Amino acid sequence: MSQSLTKTVVFVHGAWMTPECWDSLRQPFEAAGYSVHAPTWPYLDKGTAAELRANPPAGLGGLGIGPIVDHYQAFIEKLPEKPLIIGHSFGGLYVQMLLDRGLGAAGIGISPGPVGGVIPGPISLAAALPVIARVGGWMRPYTLSPEGFAKNFANTVSPEIQAAAYDKLVVPTPGMIFYQAAGSIGTWVNPKRRSQPLLVIAAEHDRTVTPYVSRASYNVQKRSDAKTDFKLFPDRSHFLIAEPGWEEVGDFALTWAQGL
Repeated sequence: MSQSLTKTVVFVHGAWMTPECWDSLRQPFEAAGYSVHAPTWPYLDKGTAAELRANPPAGLGGLGIGPIVDHYQAFIEKLPEKPLIIGHSFGGLYVQMLLDRGLGAAGIGISPGPVGGVIPGPISLAAALPVIARVGGWMRPYTLSPEGFAKNFANTVSPEIQAAAYDKLVVPTPGMIFYQAAGSIGTWVNPKRRSQPLLVIAAEHDRTVTPYVSRASYNVQKRSDAKTDFKLFPDRSHFLIAEPGWEEVGDFALTWAQGL
């Protein structure tokens, strides 16, 4: 990315993750001289992952998509320049919503949650079913189980990596956001008004945001006159931002950004 566009990056994590999920992928950007930021969602700055799992913060369950995006907007507006915004999972949805609000110099959505009008599909819906099938689940936090993490989030890595990543990174997440995403409530964007470049990245064996869902979001976004690209990484899970081989993902994202 040229100096004139931006040398600032904001990473936006997704559901069930702390900002530490970016510890690997931020490295190539820092090495290239970028100022890197990875703020957390509201309520998730109250302790370690283990502490948050043991005691989910009051109010977290009903936290909606709009307030989370507002939170990142407020952070971005305080930066000295428009950043490159990189998001994973729900964070990838938030990236697209932030671009839609005119924020950021460019965006990268990695296995992004579906924008309004995109049908998640049976595999992604099945992964979300434990959250949305609960009585009153839209106001209750939900913590992904170790078994759910291994099956649907990090299904291409070893049990040892799964266990270590779960212990370090997995936190409760708002139930509300899953209802909103499934019903396209507050998640619509208008690609015709997007002027910033956007890259959508998908993972072949993703069981949370399948390649079909990522491609569908790309198909919505390519209606923009702005640069819009798509990249599928083979043999990766939803955890492609930190699983072995993350270097290839990070290098591709950096090269794409530097070519703008």
